[in-house]
Amino acid sequence: MSIRLGDTAPNFQAETSIGKIDFYEFLGDSWGVLFSHPADYTPVCTTELGRTAALKGEFEKRNVKVLALSVDSAESHKGWINDINETQHTTVEFPIIADPDKTVANLYDMIHPNASETLTVRSLFVISPDKKVKLTITYPASTGRNFNEVLRVIDSLQLTAQYSVATPADWKDGDDVIVVNSIKTEDIPNKFPKGHTVIKPYLRTTPQPNK
Repeated sequence: MSIRLGDTAPNFQAETSIGKIDFYEFLGDSWGVLFSHPADYTPVCTTELGRTAALKGEFEKRNVKVLALSVDSAESHKGWINDINETQHTTVEFPIIADPDKTVANLYDMIHPNASETLTVRSLFVISPDKKVKLTITYPASTGRNFNEVLRVIDSLQLTAQYSVATPADWKDGDDVIVVNSIKTEDIPNKFPKGHTVIKPYLRTTPQPNK
């Protein structure tokens, strides 16, 4: 199946490096990041999982739980985690899903046959507390993810879920934001008392409301 924005993220049960989990129970009321890796003991994935572990505090302060997936076994994952911790100078504590029969990979359309018939591509899903898919990013196996971008997008998703704003190109936490077009210009001062700028009738900006 194909996962699209706004879809309900499919639930699943799976063995992981920390034991068996139910995906929904693991997430609870948190946001989630689920991301796939082509296989254990691959170089790009090793750096990505190390980077994710190093950003533990950044994910926690955003109320985000992280899960990785590889088509290898849980036992293989445990050995790989030792290598990740050693080479990336960190400690992997989040679960890595074991998916040797590719159940979860197929559920989330992580295998693209024209790229590889057996290995998952580098897919990433951001899932909101109501279990809706809010972001999908897919990289080829040869290209590592930019985790600063992942955190930036989560900041935007959480902000825009709470306020009637959108974030412009290259926005980062603390920058001005765009007032959505559904709000009339004359109503902006009541909703955004920090002030606003009308650049064009359809392009109005305001300081980030929660800063």
